[in-house]
Amino acid sequence: MKHVETLNEGLKRAYTLTITAKDIDARIDTELKAIAPTVRMPGFRPGKVPPNLVRKMHGPALAQEALQKSVQEGVDTLMRKEKLRPAMQPSVALADGYEPGKDAEVSVEVEILPEIELPSLDGLKLERLTAPVADADVEDQVNRLLGQSQRFDDAPAKHKAETGDQLIIDFVGSVDGVEFDGGKGEDMAVTIGSGMLIPGFEDQLVGAKTGEERTINVTFPEDYQAENLKGKPAQFAITVKQVKRPAAAKADDEFAKQLGLQSIDQLREILKGQVEQEHNGLTRTYMKRKLLDQLAAAHDFPVPPTMVEAEFNQIWQQLEAEAAREPDPAAAREEIERDRDDYRAIAERRVRLGLLLSEIGQANGVVVNSQEMNRLIAQAAQQYRPEDRQRFAEYIQNEPLAAAQLRAPLFEDKVVDFLFEKAAITEREVTRAELEAAIEADDDHVHGPGCGHDHDHAPAKAKKPAAKKAAAKAEDAPAAKAPAKKAAPKKAAAEPAAEAAPAKKPAAKKAP
Repeated sequence: MKHVETLNEGLKRAYTLTITAKDIDARIDTELKAIAPTVRMPGFRPGKVPPNLVRKMHGPALAQEALQKSVQEGVDTLMRKEKLRPAMQPSVALADGYEPGKDAEVSVEVEILPEIELPSLDGLKLERLTAPVADADVEDQVNRLLGQSQRFDDAPAKHKAETGDQLIIDFVGSVDGVEFDGGKGEDMAVTIGSGMLIPGFEDQLVGAKTGEERTINVTFPEDYQAENLKGKPAQFAITVKQVKRPAAAKADDEFAKQLGLQSIDQLREILKGQVEQEHNGLTRTYMKRKLLDQLAAAHDFPVPPTMVEAEFNQIWQQLEAEAAREPDPAAAREEIERDRDDYRAIAERRVRLGLLLSEIGQANGVVVNSQEMNRLIAQAAQQYRPEDRQRFAEYIQNEPLAAAQLRAPLFEDKVVDFLFEKAAITEREVTRAELEAAIEADDDHVHGPGCGHDHDHAPAKAKKPAAKKAAAKAEDAPAAKAPAKKAAPKKAAAEPAAEAAPAKKPAAKKAP
């Protein structure tokens, strides 16, 4: 095999490989010898079929396989000889007009990773903003739980049920006067207006009193899960055993016991721990952004255009999805379109930071070990149905690109932690509001010309809509470099993990 360089421009390289017919034929002969003992043909004993007949039977398939393996081996050899580090999967194409038995010419186009000069880690300086947990922070969380918890007290005997009231009922359902399976129940709690039951059921409970019996007429929805009930009119004989009115929950031991705890003090202690974790997360977010700012300011090496394009497309898809959820989707899309160049700059910075963190991590022995990787796989598998989780795990184990994408966030966090240990850190105590304001100011800040910063944040022209908030988080997620997949003779896009993995379990429909 020989190769000739046809392009050397920036990070782009192109080559022409020539794989001789002699090398391909030699590989075919090797494959023929390997399968000959297993070939069966009428009139011949196993393993005694003449080589010319074996070649006639399996020659075309073996020739194709030999060509693919020769091209793959040629590309791998090229990468080693030229000491290339592919940024993405190389583009490999067989020249038009190739005929079996002749030399094969293959074009290889690849973008390589830049040479990165590792920074000195001695000059890193960071400020850690810490926010102690105040009693008011804990009480805010308690009040939030109270607002989410609904308690019901027995209503007076003559009280007529209203929307928001809870009724304890017995019921018997029938279609055309015949009871149906699953249509009978006792002591079922129904909250009027909750929308949990089939349309019309709850509305007809308005005005009911404790001890009252009434008949409710409803029609099952056309998409009801029971085939024998779809679209059919039904009657329910109802006995109202108790009407309850909503009562405000109180922050007392009884409320804590409803949550499975022993006392309100225990609940407050748990909530305090949760608030501490939130504050620690905010502190880390602020420090990480300042760290990445310093790294970005000190490095301006070229990055592979295909990696930038892939990162930009990911950002853009997220922005468009957020814009679609805005009150005025068209206006939101128009706004992000005006800032398209800014978001492309964000993508470039993210790729640069991702490559830099990768180099720092590799140079300093930062790794995601097998135990951590297994935990990542197990966590990611939870989003799938139980019967699909093993298939997802096997997919991750067999697809290097998907495994790299899953590993990347944890690897990045470990590199950031490593850099935190190397940095000179000063501490300053602030309130939670001040800490959040510092992060928000970092989101909105636009640096002047020549400042050396190229923030991942959204451009600060007005209050950011939801679509822009997505980009504002970009400093927390530099684009992680995934290893390039091996090249194939034909151009093929890497299979996205989300498309190749088993389908998620659909949400169950509401039962009446």
